[in-house]
Amino acid sequence: MNSDEVKACCADAYAKDVVALLLGDSYHPGGTALTRRLADRLQLTAASRVLDVASGRGTTALLLADTYGVRVDGVDYSAANTALAQGAAQATGLAERALFTTGDAEHLPCPDGVFDAVVCECALCTFPDKDQAATEFARVLRPGGRVGITDVTAVPDRLPPELTGLGARIACVADARPLTEYADILAAAGLRILTTERHDAALLRMIDQIEARLNLLRITAPTRLTAAGVDLTAAPAVLAAARAAVADGTLGYALLTAVKPT
Repeated sequence: MNSDEVKACCADAYAKDVVALLLGDSYHPGGTALTRRLADRLQLTAASRVLDVASGRGTTALLLADTYGVRVDGVDYSAANTALAQGAAQATGLAERALFTTGDAEHLPCPDGVFDAVVCECALCTFPDKDQAATEFARVLRPGGRVGITDVTAVPDRLPPELTGLGARIACVADARPLTEYADILAAAGLRILTTERHDAALLRMIDQIEARLNLLRITAPTRLTAAGVDLTAAPAVLAAARAAVADGTLGYALLTAVKPT
């Protein structure tokens, strides 16, 4: 599978309703609480213009527009997600401050130097060319602008077999990197690291949440799970492997911020 096919596969997966059923409104560990913490680290004000890369159904962008009064541009590879996010913006009265576009994180459809902040939650780990995506983050930031990332961390050569296939890549695990490597990727793009934080407990809470919702859906909507490609037989082993990997430090979740030098 080439890189474009990987991107399309991830985008299609996250546009499925069953993902929302399993993950809830926010698709990343830590949920909206961690998004607010990230936004505080970025020092957003009502005058800020923000880019949300891999904006999905718009949860992060709409939270930032509503809570911080910023203008947000969201970019997502999935046209279906773009339409859903724009519909959510209109339904919540935020369409004037939240605009969504279909596009590739490695080739952002945005001019140079126009954003005060770039956010990317639980998505850099899925991008085939992470260096190129980070270069794009830096390109669209104004001097002094900040980038904030929350993402799955992993030690790739210690991942168990259950967490290395295509499904694991879609679940943000198989191509995740150590926290230090994410920092190196941002630094190589010309950004100066400001903060790094570990939030591994948030990943454990999400695994517990997925297991609980999966057990409920197994009873109430098994055909929807099967139609979406969820392997109910394999799921318990995958969840157990993920939980063990967090416990031994192979998997985790992190927050990083960096600034574009003036």
